[in-house]
Amino acid sequence: MLRKRVWCIYFLFLIFSACGGEKTDPNLDTRDKGTINISADESFKPVIDAQVQVYESDYPDVKLKVQYKPEADCLKDLAVDSVRMIIVTRRIDQNEKGFIQDSLKISIEQMMMAHDAIAVIVNPDAEISRFTMNDITQILQGRFRKNLIPVFDGLKATSTVRFIVDSVLRGDSLTTKAMAARSSEEVIDYVAKNSDAAGFIGVSWIGNKDDAQQQSFLTKVRLAEIECKGLPGQYVQPIQVNIYNGLYPMTRELVFILKENHKGLGHGFSTFMTSERGQLIFRRAYLAPGHMPFIVRPTKLRE
Repeated sequence: MLRKRVWCIYFLFLIFSACGGEKTDPNLDTRDKGTINISADESFKPVIDAQVQVYESDYPDVKLKVQYKPEADCLKDLAVDSVRMIIVTRRIDQNEKGFIQDSLKISIEQMMMAHDAIAVIVNPDAEISRFTMNDITQILQGRFRKNLIPVFDGLKATSTVRFIVDSVLRGDSLTTKAMAARSSEEVIDYVAKNSDAAGFIGVSWIGNKDDAQQQSFLTKVRLAEIECKGLPGQYVQPIQVNIYNGLYPMTRELVFILKENHKGLGHGFSTFMTSERGQLIFRRAYLAPGHMPFIVRPTKLRE
């Protein structure tokens, strides 16, 4: 009986030792070492570049390889083994999530990081720079009284076009006169040269008054005002306070979708973007942070 007890204790000791002694695969990346591929919506290139720059400066042994693409192509990359994370403007549903997890045998995490807005830009010589949402709908349908031509960063696969069709036109057709540029920067350039154009771009390309390049953009185009959501007759631009308070009518979420079975570099970078430092980067890019309070302080005017 004593011998059996000794063997049972020894057997349990071996099991617990094996569990406790399990070592992390040295080939796996960690939050501070390794390389991963990320696909990100082109609309957010300025702010994601800023996030990557700060994270890589904190961790010199990290390489975040970001490819900027139309949103639809980013979503397709969820099925690509080599792409660890995508950054887009919508969450995947349970059916999509289940398919990826079952086919790749990998865990999926997704979370909203910040709130963005679709900015409308017009030529500095344009007669009108203040629009109601009915005006915007008419521009998109080619029925606006001034015959403004809508210009996008592509016409089929971008998050901006998807938002316009789903949330503004609500399934109605976009005018055949709509034009497609190859990038948000090209949208700005086209509007700057054509007084009959109205550009639709993510606010992170045009809203940061502390960015020298974006300041140069604002010398070439004018940021339009849109009628407040729920406040007829009041018009606002897509600045942070109006995005945060829901006054600007064309807002959307910025989301990361992560495929990772271990607590690796993908978890490290996603945690950074939702931490205080990452949220401050979103705030400096004039997006509304999704995980920290946005405080509006009254200012005193000098007499």
